[in-house]
Amino acid sequence: MDLGLKDRVYIVTGATRGLGNATARALATDGAKVIITGRDEKAVTEAAAELGPDALGVAADNADPGAAQRLVDTARERFGRLDGILISVGGPPPGFVADNTDDQWQTAFESVFLGAVRLARTTAAALGEGGAIGFVLSGSVHEPIAGLTISNGLRPGLAGFAKSLADELGPRGIRVVGVLPARIDTDRVRELDALSGDAEAARTANEARIPLRRYGTPEEFGRTAAFLLSPAASYLTGIMVPVDGGFRSGF
Repeated sequence: MDLGLKDRVYIVTGATRGLGNATARALATDGAKVIITGRDEKAVTEAAAELGPDALGVAADNADPGAAQRLVDTARERFGRLDGILISVGGPPPGFVADNTDDQWQTAFESVFLGAVRLARTTAAALGEGGAIGFVLSGSVHEPIAGLTISNGLRPGLAGFAKSLADELGPRGIRVVGVLPARIDTDRVRELDALSGDAEAARTANEARIPLRRYGTPEEFGRTAAFLLSPAASYLTGIMVPVDGGFRSGF
């Protein structure tokens, strides 16, 4: 299938590794140009080099109020246009209600929530008909995940914001989608498994609860996200798409 991505331009945040990187790679493989971000300048430069000449790395922190406009301006200056964004951020620190401090909540809110809202709002102002905004969220949008209290608090709120944004931008021909990973084999998920004290046993137990009986790969997530951002998904908006191997029980 031709996704219609050739020469289109996308920003992908948090793309030096993991889900953001896999999505940037899928976009670039199908002919898109990508601006990728990460907080470490060396890491983001190296990641962009691996993606090829149609990728540019920009060191940026989602929590920085000036980052969103800088990224939009960079896309226009370097590639002459902007067609969409995938907003991906690192997961907030794990912990239960009694464990997480006010500082952890505030830091996570600035990056995971407000930073994402600012990126989406700024990008929306720059997009024309056919543009797309994607949010990397979590299965916690539907069901809380034990030990991830901050994520459980912030991700559903972002899903609500994404749905409101889809309603507002729809008349302009701009789509908004959410992508909900569960157990994808990333560094973040391995770290969460290790918190149990026995990462291998935790993974085995989690895989037993997944109908496909395995963790997903970043590439599987990336291909799904790239499709949702592409013109091939032109009649999909306001939806939350689980990439979870069937883990979620509800429809």
